[in-house]
Amino acid sequence: MPDHVVLLPVKPPASGKSRLSDLTDAQRRALAGAFALDTAVACLTASRVARVLVTTDDTAFAGRLGDLGCETVPDGDTRGLNAVLRQAAAEAARRWPDLRPVALCADLPALRSGDLDDALATVDALPPDAAAFVSDAEGTGTTLYSAPSVAFDPRFGFRSRAAHVDAGVRELAGGWPTLRHDVDDTDGLRAAVGLGVGAATARVLTGLRLD
Repeated sequence: MPDHVVLLPVKPPASGKSRLSDLTDAQRRALAGAFALDTAVACLTASRVARVLVTTDDTAFAGRLGDLGCETVPDGDTRGLNAVLRQAAAEAARRWPDLRPVALCADLPALRSGDLDDALATVDALPPDAAAFVSDAEGTGTTLYSAPSVAFDPRFGFRSRAAHVDAGVRELAGGWPTLRHDVDDTDGLRAAVGLGVGAATARVLTGLRLD
C-alpha cells in the first residue's frame, strides 16, 4: 500500500536555476518549470507514494501541477526552505495523518519512480521513528529527507549532507542514480541528460546546446 506523502517545494520558475548562467533567462525559466513537472510525474507514478503536496507561490504553475494530480499550497513561510517544509509536513499530517512525509528536491528531471520506490522501501524497513536522508551525487547535498511528522526537521541548504549526519539522521546507502542527480548547473544538467530526462525537460532541451 502507498504510505508516503511527498513534499515538493517549487520555486516560481521565473526565479529558479540562476546557476545555469550560460542559458538565457527564458531558457532557465522553462527548464526550472520542466524539472519540477518531471519530478512531480515520477512521484505521482511511484507505487509507494499516495499523495504529492507541492508548496509554491506561483499560482499559475500550481494550476499546472494540480492538473497532473498534485495537491498544492502556498509557501506560507518566509524563513527559508526548511521552515516551508516543516509547515508542509504539518499540513500533510492534518490532511493525511496515516502517511509519512518525505521531502524531495524538485530539480530531479531524470527521476524514475522505481528509484524513488526503492528508496522509500528502505525507509519503510527502518524503525518507524527513524529519520533518514539520501545524499546527492556529489556527496555534499541532500535530495530526499524522511521522518515522522512529529519529528520532521530537515536540514536542506549548504552542505546539507553533513548537517543531516550531525543531527543524527540516518543516511541511506542505495544506488538510486536518478534520485541523486539534482540539477544546479550545466554539469548537473548534462549528467541528468545522460541518465535520461523526463518528457517536459526533453521538450525544453530540444534545440539547446549544452556546451
